[in-house]
Amino acid sequence: MAVEHEDGLVRCDWCGTDPLYVHYHDTDWGVPEYDDRALFEKLLLDGFQAGLAWITILRKREAFREAFDGFRPEIMAGYGAGKVAELMANAGIVRNRLKIEASITNAQAYLAIQQEQGFANYLWDFVDGEPVQNNFETMSEVPAETPLAKTVSKDLKARGFRFCGPTIVYAFMQAVGMVNDHLVTCHRHDAVKALARKI
Repeated sequence: MAVEHEDGLVRCDWCGTDPLYVHYHDTDWGVPEYDDRALFEKLLLDGFQAGLAWITILRKREAFREAFDGFRPEIMAGYGAGKVAELMANAGIVRNRLKIEASITNAQAYLAIQQEQGFANYLWDFVDGEPVQNNFETMSEVPAETPLAKTVSKDLKARGFRFCGPTIVYAFMQAVGMVNDHLVTCHRHDAVKALARKI
């Protein structure tokens, strides 16, 4: 359920009271994202989160951006063994070789989609160009994955993406506002809903 904080605002209970997490909840999570590179970054970070808490990734977000050249796929697609070794030695990020190597193939897959139709267009087509507005009252109602997330996951994998299973993809869809999963009593639910537009 949503929880009232000391500032009098009611929020989804998953963000707790950590200032960084609360700020992310209030300003970022669920806001419709239409920028190709920003969508790429968030998808990769959700992949790095697999098996970890999101707050862990959030605390390392700037270190990730620096280590991965601002998540510029045109640069990442050309990473070789030397860059992988450099990233594996970087204590500021999640040092998982499979995830690091996947980020390179994901950048290559991204560039193919980008050239074909644009990454944002590709992703938003799955929801007919506008956010799905959910009206959940408790966290127990919010799914970990959905049939749509399975469809997106399957298509991403077919195009060469890795670390993009249905659970990761649904978390990504929530984060980038493809679905509005703020609880109806959360102060951000209606605010995020008002940001929706069709592309």
